[in-house]
Amino acid sequence: MTSSQAVALLAGLAVVIAAAGLLGGLARRLGQPPVVGEILAGVVLGPTLFGGALSRALLPTDIRPFLTALADIGVAVFMFLVGLELDGTLIRGTGRIAASVSLAALLLPCGLGAILGLYLLHDHPSANHAGFVLFMGAAMSITAFPVLARILTDRGMHRTPLGALALSCAALSDVLAWSLLAVVVAIVAPGGDPWRTLLFLPYLLLMLHPVRRLAGPLLKRLTPTGRPTAALLAAMFTGLLLSGAATEWMGLHFIFGAFLFGLAVPHTGTDRLRADLHERIGLVNNVLLLPVFFLVAGLQVDLSRLSWSDLRELGLILLVAVGGKLVGAYAGAFAGGLDHRVSSALAVLMNTRGLTELIILSVGRQLGILDGRLYSLMVVMALLTTAMTGPLLEKVYPRGLALRATPQDVTRRHRERIAVGDQG
Repeated sequence: MTSSQAVALLAGLAVVIAAAGLLGGLARRLGQPPVVGEILAGVVLGPTLFGGALSRALLPTDIRPFLTALADIGVAVFMFLVGLELDGTLIRGTGRIAASVSLAALLLPCGLGAILGLYLLHDHPSANHAGFVLFMGAAMSITAFPVLARILTDRGMHRTPLGALALSCAALSDVLAWSLLAVVVAIVAPGGDPWRTLLFLPYLLLMLHPVRRLAGPLLKRLTPTGRPTAALLAAMFTGLLLSGAATEWMGLHFIFGAFLFGLAVPHTGTDRLRADLHERIGLVNNVLLLPVFFLVAGLQVDLSRLSWSDLRELGLILLVAVGGKLVGAYAGAFAGGLDHRVSSALAVLMNTRGLTELIILSVGRQLGILDGRLYSLMVVMALLTTAMTGPLLEKVYPRGLALRATPQDVTRRHRERIAVGDQG
């Protein structure tokens, strides 16, 4: 790196961090998750405004490979934290309902997304038709667990019965959706070795059983005071990067390895430690590295050249994404025994996408599945579906009502159905 590149990189990073912080704070003041403003910051700094002159002036082409590398590290760390947050105990006691909602909220938008993919192939030709259709299905079926958790926390609903149930559904849905995406990546990854890809299943079993068991004693040894140490942080970063490198070598994306390493961290008796890890690692990642990812993603979004045909496609994308999620999640919740209001609230929450959707879209762009126009439209969909969550939730299930609800209120219809069945 030359001296001029170093100057441009440091100055550009400062602008990116400031823009993400400013628009993220503005989004929070407007009652939106900060990620909405942070994604907008990336779009604003991209080619959408002023024909790309702003991005060319602030971020010369020769420093963009460095930015991409930083963005990839930020995504890897984020996926590790997502895996770290997912707790199987969330689903205990709600397994039947969570499974019903998660499957319905995955299958309907996935199927509709695949049908939409067949339609879009005419205007967005792809070398791998099956991969394109499956990717569109996977992209429509995502629920952003971290963003959903943040929305519930900001509204004080994360410890309510509805909040706990929503997190259970989102956790299970995330695992299913990432598994589906892994299959898609294995199909379309250029130059992939199928024999290497077959190693993923034994690697998955290795991480979730022997590695998780060995990690327990190691965590105790590295945390004699019960708080994260420099040695523990070094072990976490080493593990997530090596795991990411392993899945990338297998022909899958590095995000799967980082996510899997987060899942491998034991959950029993480590609540405080995992919370501390999330706070320390997440703080730096959210402030420094993820804004770079938003920028890199935004540099590929150009909304200035959208035609009426593109707007029609955007309408179809929103119809499938929003309609599929709302109808699927509502049907799954109602069939699982929940009443109309709770089913509606769960459907709205499951429609949240945010950063997780942006990561999946970036994977699709890197693999050549999405062209520039379709990628831009899908980013707009991710923004709108995340932004509508708060207002829609307040309308169908006001915060005051949610905070007063008891577990019996949330599952009353489910209990009544069981009672009727017993009497019959």
